[in-house]
Amino acid sequence: MLHWSENDVPCVARWRSEAGLAPPKRVVIADDRLTADAAYRFACEGTAMLWRGDFQNARQLLQAMMRRIDRKPRKAVKPSVPAQAPVPMTEAFHLHRQAQSQRARKLAMLLLPLDESYKIPLRRAPDVRQACEEVYGAPGEASVVSLREVLGLVGAHEWRKNGVEIAALGGARIYPHYGVFSPVRGEYIDLVAQAPLPSKKLAFDIGTGTGVLAAVLAMRGVARVVATDQDSRALACARENIARMGLPGQVELQQTDLFPVGRAGLVVCNPPWLPARPSSPIESAIYDPDSRMLRGFLAGLAEHLDEHGEGWLILSDFAEHLGLRSREELLAWIEAGGLKVIAKIDTRPTHAKASAGGDLLHAARAAEVTSLWRLGRR
Repeated sequence: MLHWSENDVPCVARWRSEAGLAPPKRVVIADDRLTADAAYRFACEGTAMLWRGDFQNARQLLQAMMRRIDRKPRKAVKPSVPAQAPVPMTEAFHLHRQAQSQRARKLAMLLLPLDESYKIPLRRAPDVRQACEEVYGAPGEASVVSLREVLGLVGAHEWRKNGVEIAALGGARIYPHYGVFSPVRGEYIDLVAQAPLPSKKLAFDIGTGTGVLAAVLAMRGVARVVATDQDSRALACARENIARMGLPGQVELQQTDLFPVGRAGLVVCNPPWLPARPSSPIESAIYDPDSRMLRGFLAGLAEHLDEHGEGWLILSDFAEHLGLRSREELLAWIEAGGLKVIAKIDTRPTHAKASAGGDLLHAARAAEVTSLWRLGRR
């Protein structure tokens, strides 16, 4: 619950944060008179601002806060001072994560009220009720949420409404739900769509997410696909996508950690690529602490493969370029799992960040390769 005082009256409301942030301890009431500089100071001090003014002005204020947070400090470089050595890539990654976390916390300090029906009781506020219901569930009590999270809910609602076109599915669309990794990086999907199938009888899709890879396998003629995920939100998303494409007769969904019972001629897994701790639950599709899912997949794959079956591991080497995991470690885990590498298919990422410069991680992104490792039992 979030507690604050307004007009000398103690107030309380349900606190909502999909990022898992704790409710702010200090809250001030703010409206259109608040300047961007003052809002930035409040955010840096850890003081939240509960907005009572115009909604569109709040959006503009948030953008002004972003500009202040992202502004690079101007420091004069003296000729006598030697140039500093480049920051090691691993350190650059941790600095980047730290900066992103601090940025997110500051921007989360601008708060909005929601009434019992998820309506925002502010001037010029959009109707966000459906977007909130899709994430929070049925309405019923007044609450407070950060403006940044509300904008994220609205953006996710648009993705869910419009979908993502998947070339490997003949242009069909996948509709991601909030908190489920959106298949915007098409290169890993294309790898699964093009690799030679070892069997068309039965396949397992481990960590299915939106269900996109299970759909690709079914479209390629695999008679039965068992797709697993431990996240109920992901399973609901996959179930909706599979039904839209008319594939529920081919694709079975199971809520479990990693493998279903039995063996298959093909087992596919696209685990989170970076061995780091997620700063919020919705980052779990990107960050995998201590490579838990990757190591679990490799350790259990052999006992879930048919004698001549293959396990397809779809993995970026971005972590290797960041110094977070070595190729030697990956190969050691493959060997320890009683597996052998049959072949490896590589592709270059096509997403915007792969070519965009301007940050400490650009060199690692530019060198990134995404691979489909075809693994078999030794």
